[in-house]
Amino acid sequence: MRIALVGGGLMGAGWAAAFLAHGHRVVVTDTDPKAEPALRARLERAWPLLREVGDLATEADPDPDLLAFAPDIASAVTGADFVQESGPEDLGLKRSLFAEIDKAAPEGAVIASSSSGIPISEIQRGQARPERMVIGHPLNPPHLMPLVEVVGGEQTAEAAVTAAIQVYRSVGKRPLRLDRETPGHIVNRLQSALTREAVAIVLEGVGDARAVDDALTWGPGLRSALVGPLLNMHLAGGERGIEGFLAAFGTLTGDLPAGDPMARLIAGVHAEAAGRSIAEIEDERDRWVIRCRRLLAEFGR
Repeated sequence: MRIALVGGGLMGAGWAAAFLAHGHRVVVTDTDPKAEPALRARLERAWPLLREVGDLATEADPDPDLLAFAPDIASAVTGADFVQESGPEDLGLKRSLFAEIDKAAPEGAVIASSSSGIPISEIQRGQARPERMVIGHPLNPPHLMPLVEVVGGEQTAEAAVTAAIQVYRSVGKRPLRLDRETPGHIVNRLQSALTREAVAIVLEGVGDARAVDDALTWGPGLRSALVGPLLNMHLAGGERGIEGFLAAFGTLTGDLPAGDPMARLIAGVHAEAAGRSIAEIEDERDRWVIRCRRLLAEFGR
């Protein structure tokens, strides 16, 4: 597969590492003349890490001939099967980039944006072929973090979303499809809420920066990679699970709607539990926390 990367900064370099590690041809374009040497240096640092995590199965580094740089967007996307845009978070600029990409890319190529917050419906507005445009938002560092948020816009074809998910899966990513658009997607909505509270706690004099970070890394952070916030509510509800939590502590989550919205939440948590008892999930969580504490000790924490 031929991959075109528009933007060769931190995100672009991470995407390049992911695609090259799985044998794809990658063409990068960036207006910054320093982008190429910086990207190549990041790739050299990425290979041993990807090998350690299992995303690079060979002892040898990827063939350097698989990577090329193009002087402009048209040259980069010509003949591409998939295009990943990773430019600055500016709506006007992204619309301009997508217009150039759309004009030169093959008709069957899907065009994805790494945008961390701009809805694809805003980017695709006024474009010639908006049906092939999607969001494919990675997390930093993109070559190591598996999650990619995927969502189409008002004019996106279902086939484009499906194709993007298949591409990301082919390079070891874990695509997470959103049911609908929202500014910031899922990850940044969660991160923004946490960041706002972290800053407020320091400014209110409740604790200093170290206290806030320790509260997360030595508290919920130890379990969060295995048990997310909603499954943790299920565990905290005792024998009644999520229903018990909402009955006892519902006000902690703010004003809760009645009826169908809550039924959807409850059903989703039970689906995530997948028939496992509270005790079974707690046992998995406990073993996970023990391993995390041992790993932190290895890092001198």
